[in-house]
Amino acid sequence: MAANSVPTGLLEVGRVGKPHGVRGDLHVFFTTNRDERWAIGAQLWIAGEWRTITASKPQVDHFICHFADFDVREDSARLTNAAIFAEPIADPEALWVHEMIGAQVVEANGTERGVCVAVLDNPAGPIMELDSGALVPAIFVKSLDEGVAVVDVPDGLFELGDDDEN
Repeated sequence: MAANSVPTGLLEVGRVGKPHGVRGDLHVFFTTNRDERWAIGAQLWIAGEWRTITASKPQVDHFICHFADFDVREDSARLTNAAIFAEPIADPEALWVHEMIGAQVVEANGTERGVCVAVLDNPAGPIMELDSGALVPAIFVKSLDEGVAVVDVPDGLFELGDDDEN
């Protein structure tokens, strides 16, 4: 497999920064809040190979990580700026962006509302953008299974923005 190719199904979870010290440690910036990603033993796809975290120390906005077989600065430096990928985490309680995008959105009463084309990051919580232009806060998703997101929204949510005003 080429160094730039990523196995199908992996998710981008961060980026490698510059080396830290002379023993092969690296600054690592994760784009996830899941502890499993930086835990000792975590398997991450970086620069065309699986890498194993052997040490991890939190910093203010990133981690200092050590990977197996990278014990000198010169070896770890070749990973600088590489994207980090990992397997999806199975968690039935979590909503995952990669599962929401492309999902058919259906109200609890069975009314089809469209397909989720994007998930917008919002300080109040993620918002699904539908192909119809409707915006649905992810907090209203009651279930997401096999490409169907069932939502229970307040009355009138899908009428917001209609041009049918008197």
